[in-house]
Amino acid sequence: MSPRIVSLVPSLTEAVAASAHGLLVGATDWCTHPADLDVVRVKGTKNPDLPRILALGPDLVLANEEENRPADLDELRAAGLDVLVTHIRTLPQALTELERVLVDACGLRRPPWLDEAARAWADPPALAPCRAVIPIWRRPWMVLGRETFAGDLLARLGVRNVYAEDAERYPRIALEERAAADLVVLPDEPYRFTAEDGPEAFAPLPAALVDGRSLTWYGPSLVDAPARLSAALRAAVR
Repeated sequence: MSPRIVSLVPSLTEAVAASAHGLLVGATDWCTHPADLDVVRVKGTKNPDLPRILALGPDLVLANEEENRPADLDELRAAGLDVLVTHIRTLPQALTELERVLVDACGLRRPPWLDEAARAWADPPALAPCRAVIPIWRRPWMVLGRETFAGDLLARLGVRNVYAEDAERYPRIALEERAAADLVVLPDEPYRFTAEDGPEAFAPLPAALVDGRSLTWYGPSLVDAPARLSAALRAAVR
């Protein structure tokens, strides 16, 4: 019998749906892929509707150490639910954890897209080495710091995060005191940076506006992410 799954992580929601659409019975409001996903919504990653999740009677709840609050996961476990928490800070961890979720936990065959993702990142189209600051929020300004999945992807594309050695994973910075960089990389999530909102704060640095899903999601988007990210980076520095 196939397991009933609730996913509290947009990346994992897409990964499960792409591999076996019928397993999901619940997902967060932020689970936007695939676009036609028709399951019960259980509010957000940081404020899940726990009674609604319990009412769905899932065999497994998928979570992530960074995206979900330990207190919520503890409450689900206390109610008798099986909760799988993923730990992803690098590309190799992402590929390993995706196999753990899909094959070990969900009982699926290893999906072809997972092998395609591994091949796509085996020799990605990298830039000449450059240094970048990668904001993820403004008001206040926050950037990628140490040990982040997105930072690892960018490093594989030739982009070194100037805050990679910071004590914080997502440090707040003052623009007038920011570290020296050759480039600013502006994703469209979690803050939606655009050509009119973000680049002006870092002028005259060239700005690469990148797809946030390609940069921060681990799932089927990993297949196209190297090409999409590389194209945006090259367009900014050429």
